[in-house]
Amino acid sequence: MPENTTRVRRDVGRYVNDELRDRYFAACDAVYAMGAPARSETDVETSFGTTHVYRYGPTDPAAESRTPVVLIHGAGYCSAMWYPNTPALSAERPVYALDTPGDAGRSVHREPMWQPERAAQWLDEALDALGLDRVHLVGSSYGGWLVLNMAHRRPGRLASVTALDPGGLEKVGLRFFAWVFVSLFASFAPKALRPRLASWLEQPVIAVPELRTWIQAGARAFRIRRPAPLPLTEDALRSIRTPLYVIMGKRSLLVHPQRQLERVPRLIPGARAEIIAATGHGPQIDHPDVVNARMLSFMEDIDSLDPAEVDGVVDA
Repeated sequence: MPENTTRVRRDVGRYVNDELRDRYFAACDAVYAMGAPARSETDVETSFGTTHVYRYGPTDPAAESRTPVVLIHGAGYCSAMWYPNTPALSAERPVYALDTPGDAGRSVHREPMWQPERAAQWLDEALDALGLDRVHLVGSSYGGWLVLNMAHRRPGRLASVTALDPGGLEKVGLRFFAWVFVSLFASFAPKALRPRLASWLEQPVIAVPELRTWIQAGARAFRIRRPAPLPLTEDALRSIRTPLYVIMGKRSLLVHPQRQLERVPRLIPGARAEIIAATGHGPQIDHPDVVNARMLSFMEDIDSLDPAEVDGVVDA
């Protein structure tokens, strides 16, 4: 009998229907318009589905030869979340932003990839398909888990890793899930209340119309089909030799920042860890100028060192 191609798999992310998907894409495009314009878009094939990639480029042709930046977004989002960061990053380096299959983006998810080795395989295959042999990898939240997992399992292409308030360091607790759900419900609050709720929850998406529409459209349109990732073990963290920079919000609900400020450099040789005040889970959104400058400075430090001199470790 011919295969039933209309069967819906229960272990891959999916859109509820085409109409909600198209509304969500329109909301995404309004957020993308707030950042740097993409120079191109492309799709690359991997064992787990098609990965949609946005390519941003420096205006200075001389900067095209610099080691590129690859951005991996958080759970439930897409590459539009990088709108505060693409202008500054792409002014200095080529930038690639990947929509992770299994999240609400333009990638097409066909096979489950939540398992750590599969997640690293997906990212390695995507980078290979893009012809990227050496990159500065940046991930936020769930994307932070993806990049830490990559540094542990498949570090060969990595010049450095920057993890922004990342998963992977601690078990995801109830307080974080509660914050996510309360923030979503707060986005439906009366207009007069939204600025106060945005400040209280440290969720700027509530007060910015384009972001609010985007988040609500994504929640209606897409269904994620994967468990929360388990943190890397201490032995796994100790194995990382890629230069690492961890940036956390002082009031993060995903990690305990002061604990990780001591723990990360202790477990990972030469790793840098830093806390950004007056922010929670989104330091690169709340304080983009500060975080962009520090990420670029870190990458510049790595690129200025002789590879033999670095040997996979950067001084703190």
